[in-house]
Amino acid sequence: MVSNKPTHGIPLKSKANMIDLYSSATPNGRKISIMLEEIGLDYTLHHINLGQLEQKRPEFLAMNPNGRIPVIVDRDNDDFVVFESGAIMLYLAEKTGMLLPREEKARSRVIQWLMFQMGGLGPMMGQANVFYRYFDEKIPAVIARYQHEGLRLLTVLDQQLAERDYLCDEYSIADIAHWCWAISHDWSGIDIDGLDHLETWLQRVEDRPAVERGNKIPESGTSSEVKKVGASMIIR
Repeated sequence: MVSNKPTHGIPLKSKANMIDLYSSATPNGRKISIMLEEIGLDYTLHHINLGQLEQKRPEFLAMNPNGRIPVIVDRDNDDFVVFESGAIMLYLAEKTGMLLPREEKARSRVIQWLMFQMGGLGPMMGQANVFYRYFDEKIPAVIARYQHEGLRLLTVLDQQLAERDYLCDEYSIADIAHWCWAISHDWSGIDIDGLDHLETWLQRVEDRPAVERGNKIPESGTSSEVKKVGASMIIR
């Protein structure tokens, strides 16, 4: 849980809590705040202002050369830095023994679905957001391409959820990773009417107290503010 007052900018370190989280109100950022709330580690939030390109400043690039959020620093492990949301989720799961099965096959299934999100749903919905919401020139064929592919991938999730409550039977990092993107389908312009299993699962995950808390960290801007920031980052 967040036990210190959130900060803005990029302080070098904070020894008060085990984890320093450098993040913003994006699907990838939400993955980590939700996971930290689920596993109960104390953390300090450092809200990175994407619109002001704080993620491109030298002190941030020293942590992640790619200049993207989220990033964590584990103060309990020699200030070890982890970037890329999927890698952070795996690191925290292994550190705590939570949200990732230990049995070999079950563990592999969760990682497979995590990779499905990292390589598929996130990139496709992210591109749908760019061309549907942020790009000044509206190119119908490009918008349709990413929306159709996003819907196809969400349909795969719907099918996987037809006979189970969670993607790999038990709630895991795979569910958190997918939920953070799937819940924003409207922003991508993707209609999920008819994907009943997916909609039920979206609500089931949303009802978890830790998800409710983590999904507000950091706070989101207005739709117009989000569009402005998104547009400013298209070529950054």
